[in-house]
Amino acid sequence: MNIIIVSNKLAAPRSYNVSHSQIAMMGLGLVIAMFLFGSLMYAFTLRQAVDTKNPYLQSVLSSLTRKESEKNQVVMRENLNALAVKLGEMQARLMRIDAFGERLSKAAGIKPTEFKFSEKPGRGGPSADAKEQSDITLEEFNRQLAELSSLLEDRGDKLGVLDSMLMQENLRKKSLPTVLPVTTGYHSSNYGYRLDPFSGRKAFHAGIDFVAPTGTSVTTAAGGVVVTSEVHGEYGNMVEVDHGNGLVSRYAHLSKSLVKPGDVVLKGQQIAQVGTTGRSTGAHLHFEVRESGVALNPRQFLQIGG
Repeated sequence: MNIIIVSNKLAAPRSYNVSHSQIAMMGLGLVIAMFLFGSLMYAFTLRQAVDTKNPYLQSVLSSLTRKESEKNQVVMRENLNALAVKLGEMQARLMRIDAFGERLSKAAGIKPTEFKFSEKPGRGGPSADAKEQSDITLEEFNRQLAELSSLLEDRGDKLGVLDSMLMQENLRKKSLPTVLPVTTGYHSSNYGYRLDPFSGRKAFHAGIDFVAPTGTSVTTAAGGVVVTSEVHGEYGNMVEVDHGNGLVSRYAHLSKSLVKPGDVVLKGQQIAQVGTTGRSTGAHLHFEVRESGVALNPRQFLQIGG
């Protein structure tokens, strides 16, 4: 681009050659100069407004400050609400863990004074140097809170599984036929091979005979469901109670049955009376324990002497 300057003061016109890059640089410099000038004028105006206490500008600044403060308060309130929700969840999980802990300690026979779940654990130690201390950031606090919440959930689930297993074990023990079906008299024949009282030959005896007068109360060795209450050709009046897991107790030679199939009976509940029905030489109770149909030695369940 050629620029020609003509003036009365000049003896001859002057010509200047300006390239495109020089024009671009001059334009950019003009824009920067205008931006700096505008910034200086804005800062000067604000300074003058503060110094002269211009009511209009003061109200504008106050409004901007108030809106920024309200925005910060909203953000802070949302963060506090989120933390409150997390804290509530952790408190609920902690209560669940305390309940599991108390139940487990009671089931395990631990004294309540040894584990007090309602009390805070003792903590302490020497104070740290100022150089070793620092304020925790919100991000770090949220991270630690999330980790603690995850640990509480994991521990609660594991305690729940242990509680369920311990409860099942207790139920299994309660379903074992451990109570003597007859508390009076004595037992005349044990489990195993013996001389048959009718044939005099060696024969296998699948239970234990308890000698007792006719009419003596017969109670269940464990809780369960009555599956049989009938007259059998050899067992006479017979009652069978299913205790679960394939375990059944049998009561035979009864004079009278007091239950019917489908009845739910408790451990130690009277279900019949001693008699001498069926293949029997006298008043007694024949008691068996069977697992999946196979006769077991009742001695491994009952606490009897002799």
